[in-house]
Amino acid sequence: MSAAKKDMRTPLGRVLAQGSAKSGTGDHIRQRITAVAMVPLALFFTGFLVALTGADYETARSWLGNPFVSIAALLLVIAAIMHMRIGMQIVIEDYVTGALLRSIALIANFFFAYAVGLACVYAVVKIGFGA
Repeated sequence: MSAAKKDMRTPLGRVLAQGSAKSGTGDHIRQRITAVAMVPLALFFTGFLVALTGADYETARSWLGNPFVSIAALLLVIAAIMHMRIGMQIVIEDYVTGALLRSIALIANFFFAYAVGLACVYAVVKIGFGA
């Protein structure tokens, strides 16, 4: 059997490199980029937490007030929220049956991810930049 007969995609799907969800390649790339971005940020944040072991609240707050630390924390939050949203979207698209339920779950995933992200960004900005 030739390779062309094994491919179940439509000609347009082959040209656009899209699967049934119509966004797999882009989501795959974005998820890998956020994963790579999170590695150094998570290591930095882990080191930050270890360095603050036993410190009081004001010391931790002053460390987070450093613009470098605040920006790194913001980047980690943004990358983690994007990574989480894409990962949950893939799980929903693959395993939730029924068009209505899938649509509701995707919308809920979108709003949940951005609500959590906004709350985290607000907290870091408030503490880190003294707003």
